[in-house]
Amino acid sequence: MPELRKSSVIIVGSGGREHALGWKLGQSRRVREVLFAPGNGGTGKNLEIKPSQIDRLVSFAKLHPESLTVVGSEEPLSLGIVDAFAKEGLRIFGPSAKASLIETSKAFAKQFMNDAGIPTANFAIYSDAEKAKDFVARQKTEVVIKADGLAAGKGVIVCSSVSEATDAIDRIMVRKDFGPAGDKVVIEEKLIGEELSFIALCDGKTILALASSQDHKRVFDGDRGPNTGGMGAYSPSPSLDEKLEDKIMERVMRPAVDRMRASGREFSGFLYAGIMLDQKTGEPYVLEFNARMGDPECQPIMMRMDSDFFEYLEAAVEGRLDCMDPIAWKSQYAVCVVMTARGYPGNYESEKGKVIRGLDSDFGPDIMVFHAGTARDSSGRIVTNGGRVLGVTALGADARRAISNAYSAVEKISWGNNDQQYRRDIGKRAVSS
Repeated sequence: MPELRKSSVIIVGSGGREHALGWKLGQSRRVREVLFAPGNGGTGKNLEIKPSQIDRLVSFAKLHPESLTVVGSEEPLSLGIVDAFAKEGLRIFGPSAKASLIETSKAFAKQFMNDAGIPTANFAIYSDAEKAKDFVARQKTEVVIKADGLAAGKGVIVCSSVSEATDAIDRIMVRKDFGPAGDKVVIEEKLIGEELSFIALCDGKTILALASSQDHKRVFDGDRGPNTGGMGAYSPSPSLDEKLEDKIMERVMRPAVDRMRASGREFSGFLYAGIMLDQKTGEPYVLEFNARMGDPECQPIMMRMDSDFFEYLEAAVEGRLDCMDPIAWKSQYAVCVVMTARGYPGNYESEKGKVIRGLDSDFGPDIMVFHAGTARDSSGRIVTNGGRVLGVTALGADARRAISNAYSAVEKISWGNNDQQYRRDIGKRAVSS
């Protein structure tokens, strides 16, 4: 028999999503080693290369021409990492800078959805703060204010009054809480209903849906407090049945991919649609598009995947997803509870450098602790190094069991003077639905 051709995988990013991607890809019989750029305290072989250092990443990949690079985070996509790799004939999974605009500019995305006939909330776009305030003062419904550019998942402010909307515009456009991402705002009608994350692999033409999932964006229990990058997630979402999946593919994913290709922005990579199921009609509306895998949705999705993920990413890069069988999934539920630094999503700088206890606990085969905001100190100990520190992810026969398994592991982990922060209601909707 011919020798099995093996590849190195380079994961670009440092979060829990990147750890989970590398963990799953490392199980492939086709993968020799997984390298992280830059990775974190829990990932294996880390490279001292930042995701924004595109030239250095290209140079390193040239030394490993058989490698497949997988882009985890949105920043390098916006900087054109895929274009730079393609120019050198290097294999990379992710969309071009032009295609990534579907995430990196909310104004572009809303106009794109409008032109493609994709259902989304009514909206207006402003680059002048005073005109934006005048607009919200005339609205008879609650609104959502969104910074146009990338803001690490924190640039979306849900408002219940004109004064809250006015303050949000000041934060984004005047005080520049999110930097240049707030040069422009999107003002949307607030939609009410159930959210779910619909993520698919794309190769420019073919769309292959991943398992459904649901994120918890607000920092406190009961969906209270400011938006975050994500406080936890579970998979599958009980809201998604076969009929609804077909509807989302027909009304959202297919029109998006077809229009991207027709406009010269062919999309290859993870296409993520944040879906709101209208409370009254149950119809799906798109809240946002992302051009990469969700975090923390990635963690439970990777735990449930029962196929060789490398083979699917390679097929997407080579434009042959249409030849692949549907991905196999474990029947179990998976729940991810994100443990954060005290103060997150606000200022948590003083919380860095605290030694994390309990990571050597006997968690069992159905639990993985994915690292995000961690590092190793001079003694090799794992310490806190960011806002979202860990993503404790567990499998279970049903949602209730997966939740119990995840929280039993969370209770074994701590740092500082019990300074860890986390929600205690992750996955509750899956049990009550």
